Amino acid sequence: MSEAAANAGGRASKYLEGRPQAQAAVKRGQELASKATRVAGAGAQGVAAVAPTWVSAAGRSAQRTTGRVARAGLTHKRVVAKHRKRGHDVSNLRDLRGLDLEQIDAVRGRMASWTYPSAAALSGAGAGLAISGGELATAVSAGAAAAPSGGVIAGAFVGDAATVLALGSRAVGRLALMYGYDPESPAEKLFIISVVNAGTAVSVGAKSAAFADISKLTQALVRDKTWKVLNETVVARVAGEFAKRFSFRLTKQGLGRVVPIAGIGLGAALNWATLEGIVDAADIAYRRRFLLEKYPHLAESDTFGVGAEAGGDPQEGDERISVIDEIAQAGGPDLA
Repeated sequence: MSEAAANAGGRASKYLEGRPQAQAAVKRGQELASKATRVAGAGAQGVAAVAPTWVSAAGRSAQRTTGRVARAGLTHKRVVAKHRKRGHDVSNLRDLRGLDLEQIDAVRGRMASWTYPSAAALSGAGAGLAISGGELATAVSAGAAAAPSGGVIAGAFVGDAATVLALGSRAVGRLALMYGYDPESPAEKLFIISVVNAGTAVSVGAKSAAFADISKLTQALVRDKTWKVLNETVVARVAGEFAKRFSFRLTKQGLGRVVPIAGIGLGAALNWATLEGIVDAADIAYRRRFLLEKYPHLAESDTFGVGAEAGGDPQEGDERISVIDEIAQAGGPDLA
């Protein structure tokens, strides 16, 4: 287990290559990895001991936190008022879909590109601190006895996963409003989940499946398909299952945080990159959907979600998730 933790730090370093914010922390962590092996091993064993109950807890926690954070302060009236202030002829949220992209961009701004990643980075640094053992000097010198308990590590992972999911959902919900879509509607909540899924997938297979989901959901929404069997119960089931698997994904990707000292920098950098990926995926997905709704003929040449083989590039630290499959299993429409 200790060797696996050291290897995890190496994988995380490779993943963050080219990100100046994280390189200094990664270098320090690699220099200390040999001294910290016993500490990391003890922490990893603690995670393994509590993993069965921790994943379920993460799912429940993420659901509750996402619901509270994702909706706070996101209102139709505020977005419509901003457009009216710029002289755009709109009276309700749906009217935004009739505007030009230039008008949407004038109001949308770029706040989400740094505020949400910044908040996630703070959460990641805090989780990395807890996972690394709290007192850095002691962690390096005192050996395995100074390592945090499995419960502390699991709690840090659970809390961080819930925070990242909540921030990601809120960032996507905000962009949905900016493009004229209601993040409170059942169908939109599922679309938001699919965007978060795409933004956090790492391997080619996971990304291919995630973007294929977005493509299918987009087509269903653009065609204004009547989802008679879609209700809040279905949405809650999909959200709960996704939260659980999302926690698995983030935990596997963040195992480098078990390495003392470097874990703080890695936690912050990984969370920043995760939210950055979610915001980018949301912008692409909503921009594409906005254009397809205005110009249906574009769908004829649309290849979004088509490309890499779904089974290619298997990569450790990733969890392949299909929101479309989860919707069908929860009793919703089969869009496969």
